[in-house]
Amino acid sequence: MLSSWDKDFSTGGLPPHYHKYNISFRASKAIDYVMPSPKDQLAGMHRAIEEALSLRFPEHRPPSGLFSPIHYTLSLGGKRLRPLLSCVASYCFTEDWQKSLPAALALEVFHNFTLLHDDLMDRSPLRRGQATVYRRWGDNTAILSGDAMSIEAYAALGEVTESKKLPCLLSIFSKMALEVCVGQQLDMEYEERQDVTVSEYMEMIRLKTSVLLGASLQIGSIIGGASPKVASQLYESGVALGLAFQIQDDLLDVYGDEATFGKPIGGDIINAKKTLLLLYALEQLKGHELEELKEILALTSEDRRNQIAHVRSLYEVAGVRTYAEQVVKQYTARAYALTEALPLRSEGKELLLTLFDTLAGRKS
Repeated sequence: MLSSWDKDFSTGGLPPHYHKYNISFRASKAIDYVMPSPKDQLAGMHRAIEEALSLRFPEHRPPSGLFSPIHYTLSLGGKRLRPLLSCVASYCFTEDWQKSLPAALALEVFHNFTLLHDDLMDRSPLRRGQATVYRRWGDNTAILSGDAMSIEAYAALGEVTESKKLPCLLSIFSKMALEVCVGQQLDMEYEERQDVTVSEYMEMIRLKTSVLLGASLQIGSIIGGASPKVASQLYESGVALGLAFQIQDDLLDVYGDEATFGKPIGGDIINAKKTLLLLYALEQLKGHELEELKEILALTSEDRRNQIAHVRSLYEVAGVRTYAEQVVKQYTARAYALTEALPLRSEGKELLLTLFDTLAGRKS
């Protein structure tokens, strides 16, 4: 773990609040140095991200009505997948992955901003097992604190020290941010449509979820020194990974364990949410079984709470779980294949594939 690493607190050109976390994999005495395992390296990056977030967003910052919900949102934890992808992508091209910490924080803060507003729009009661911001502070606070988070994300990105790269990074970040909003809008529109197709759903989740993972890899790699072509290929790898991640999320919502998933199981069924599972079932079911599913969808959300097991049984008839799991495998395989083909530092590639392995086996 971190105790086995050499800790280099030199400034390295980072803004003051990043100096403390400029952790290096290099030892001051090579004879005493043992390279940490990939899992230890990822744990160290995760810790650096957590500490940098805590330092940038302290618990007590006035006015508390604006900033306490932000601190609360970020303190709920999570895998820190997007900042990890950014840091690891940098490490694929340079040992000095700490240069990507400002961008990593930007990506994580932006991601949590989208979750905060998403929970408000979906009226979700829980996030990672805890009350959502709008439930604790109200709708208006959730809106305003979310807006502040989006601004903080851009402020963090602006602290990337290689100023010549900032126009490119800002362009990638802004394109991603707008696409996420487009994806969210499509998601809301699909709630009112009864003719959404599987292909439309896949494009919606590409925008709402996957482009952020792709941009995390692309931005981190550019900071690390990747060529535009290689960075774009890593972006595509991240998009494939994001598609697999979201479909796995759909599966966990129906078949996962509530204690590890962090929110009630069956929420998508209760809300009649257009997921890959539901859309595929609607395409595959025939006769009375199709009518049964449509009748359940026509119920109120309260009445659908008692129909989760019934919908699962219809999903089994349609072969939904097997189909969705196969789609997850296909997109995961694509992410691996795209990454394997790239000219990355061997240490970085090993770390990136280890992170992919962790995500492929997720239960929450």
